[in-house]
Amino acid sequence: MINGSHISSVEEHERKRLSKLRQLNLLDTPPSESFDRITRIASELFNLPIAAVSLTDENRQWFKSRVGIDHWEIPRSKACCGEVADLSRVVVIPDLLESPHYRDSPLAQSGIRFYAGAPLQTYDGYLLGAMCVLGNEPRSVTEHEISMLKDLAAMVMAQIELQHAFGRLDPLTGLSNSSKFIEDLEDRARDRAGVSCFALYIELIDIAEMHSLQRVLGPACLDDVAREAAMRLQLELGVGNVLYQVGPCQYAYILESAERCLEESEALAMALRLRQVLSSMPLGDAVLFVLCPMVGVAPFRLGENVPADILRTSHSACQAARDSEIGVSLFSSSLDEQHFRRFELINGFRHALEDVGQLQLVYQPRVSLATGRCVGAEALIRWQHPTLGSISPDEFISLIEHTAMVRPLTDWVLRHAIRQAAVWHRRGRVLQMSVNISAANLGEPDFSARLERYLAEQALPVGALELELTESALISNTRTAREALDVLVNAGIRLAIDDFGTGYSSLAYLQEVPADVVKIDRSFVAQIDQQARSQTLIKAMISMAQELGYHVVAEGVETQESYRILQALGCDEAQGYWMGRPMTAEAFDDWLAAR
Repeated sequence: MINGSHISSVEEHERKRLSKLRQLNLLDTPPSESFDRITRIASELFNLPIAAVSLTDENRQWFKSRVGIDHWEIPRSKACCGEVADLSRVVVIPDLLESPHYRDSPLAQSGIRFYAGAPLQTYDGYLLGAMCVLGNEPRSVTEHEISMLKDLAAMVMAQIELQHAFGRLDPLTGLSNSSKFIEDLEDRARDRAGVSCFALYIELIDIAEMHSLQRVLGPACLDDVAREAAMRLQLELGVGNVLYQVGPCQYAYILESAERCLEESEALAMALRLRQVLSSMPLGDAVLFVLCPMVGVAPFRLGENVPADILRTSHSACQAARDSEIGVSLFSSSLDEQHFRRFELINGFRHALEDVGQLQLVYQPRVSLATGRCVGAEALIRWQHPTLGSISPDEFISLIEHTAMVRPLTDWVLRHAIRQAAVWHRRGRVLQMSVNISAANLGEPDFSARLERYLAEQALPVGALELELTESALISNTRTAREALDVLVNAGIRLAIDDFGTGYSSLAYLQEVPADVVKIDRSFVAQIDQQARSQTLIKAMISMAQELGYHVVAEGVETQESYRILQALGCDEAQGYWMGRPMTAEAFDDWLAAR
């Protein structure tokens, strides 16, 4: 088992090595004078006819540069450069014909007798190939010559790194980019593992505001500001301290002390200093906005945190800084856990839609205050996550509504609610089913047609369904939304204004929206049995809505006294724990039978 594990590890390392080699875009590229110059120097220094920069590919040795060789590649099998890559050290073969392994190799058969090669090794330890010299006569080497060969290999790698640096520099500011940030952290971890550091993430302008500005002023509107900010930050940090450009108008800096362990207070002080540098930066007449820079600070230990995660946590702290009065924030693990939970919920909801048993509808009764009879039910979704347990609708619905899953979410609720409403309808129970939808659903071109199809499939009269929308959804000005509302109304489906009084509350929109029902939000009803002002306010809301032709429902009725007061005020219906909590369809049937 150990041998198998070792083989797997070797294969994985080789896969990563080849990936690194191809990532550098060196294979099968045209000759380059910068590399050819080094091979010519090698040939002259060793007084040998052949020198090459040899790259070890999967099944071949390919020559990026060569002197004294006519062909561009040879098989990797029994190629001396392959041994350099495998052993990660200088390989010297004084006479190939005297070597049991190489005497029958293609090199030896072509007349090559001497070989010396030094490894071409990347900063993160991957072997690309060898800087090699070859001769037609047996030969030995001195320690000085081996040292020279290593220096030549280092020159080749410096040239490779220089060429690749174009992919690690921000072209606008000239600063190292996020890839270089990660590479530098990996380098530091090798040399100073365990050392405490802080990552500072600096955001010059909020990303949403930046997109708005670019839309109005053009993509280049922030270029001058980004360059000026980079220069001022670098001047403040001083020579030898590396500033990174990790995004549009976003910078990062690694704060570390070689002498001692830094305190959080020192990191925050540095963050405040850098923020002040940006806040006081003159913008000139061409830029018509106010900078509001933010700085996030994330502590970490070299080698103990993945570099990409350091960038993420410092960025998370920067986002939290927007809620801070001083514009600087230290990374919070509890806040990070909240973000991970949000991500887990969004990702998990995709599976919940397909996994039978995770999602369930419960139904809360709506009661006529005039007769005490149950006249309807609101369908409410519940989610039992397989590992996180019961998830509150207040938590997951607000997340899903801002994703593309809002369509399948509403679709799932509609199909199941309509199916249950049809069951009750066939039993002779005259109940109106209420279902919540969002503004995003109204923007779906096929929403109305899809809804009518579901009703037809279950043979449920359109009058048995009521859709609840918030005020913001009902007054949406998008043409698609307005057309969808008109189609729903013309089809005979009732619309209800949910959470009335908590949205726009200008009341003028009540003259325009095509709704039939107003549902007074529970926040108003909660105090009705304790505060005379609440009674006065609700009385005015009921009176106004009814005079405009609306049917009024009070939500959150939790006491008998609240129920009685709403009756006295002339409210049409009530919904809340006093009458019945949300319950399964079976429990709802029992509740109806008990009444």
